[in-house]
This record gives sequence, C-alpha cells and structure tokens, in this order.
Amino acid sequence: MWLSKKMKPVVPTADSDLGTTTIAGGSVGVLTRGEVRSLPVYGPGGYVWLPDSGAAVLVIKGGPGGEEQCVAGVRQIEAPKHMEPGEVYLYGPDDTSIYLRKGGTVEIRGSVSIQGMLIVNGIPYKPCTCS
Repeated sequence: MWLSKKMKPVVPTADSDLGTTTIAGGSVGVLTRGEVRSLPVYGPGGYVWLPDSGAAVLVIKGGPGGEEQCVAGVRQIEAPKHMEPGEVYLYGPDDTSIYLRKGGTVEIRGSVSIQGMLIVNGIPYKPCTCS
C-alpha cells in the first residue's frame, strides 16, 4: 500500500483562483491560468448579479482535479466613508445604490420605480388628485 501511494502522487490543485471575465452574463468565460467558458455564477440567496466583461472574479474549483468550476463573486469596491460593520451597500451601474444603514435608515440613489402598491406608515399611498 505504501508503495502504490508513492507511485501515484496526488496532483495539487487550487481550491480557488482569481480570474478576469472574458464573456459577460449569467454563464461567463473567465481567464485564470487558461480560459474556461460557460461557468455558472453563484451569489447570495435572493440576489442576482451578472458580472461585466473584464471584472476581477473569484473562481471556486471543485471535483477531482478542480475541473468543476464556478464564479462566486467579484472584488469589492472600497466601502463608503463611515460605513459601519453590519451595514449593507448595494451598488449598480450609473451611480445607483441602496445603502442599509444602522438605525433603520435606507438611502437610495437613482430613480425609483415602484411596481405594485406603495404603503407609507401602514396606509396605502394615494397621490393627490387636487388641482
């Protein structure tokens, strides 16, 4: 048994790698040590994200030899000034963002479009029809 283990050394593989997206979208191409295409994209539950082409992404490798791979996230931007632990900052294109701050404050940057009913302090909002 000792001899058989010495004859077939285990090939070392990386469990993760940093890569650059070459194809954007939900099934991306990533360049790490070589280009891999059609990688699935994973993110936190309830969150949908499609990486841009040229983004620095984290590629997780699994399976024997690391042949099963997926994109798990991108390198974070710098946190907003004075951001505290536990706060959440979501950002998108064209300087749009949602900032969930301590104390219950929600800051929204960009245009807001509401599909459905708007309720303010438990009361359905009705725009003024007076002229």
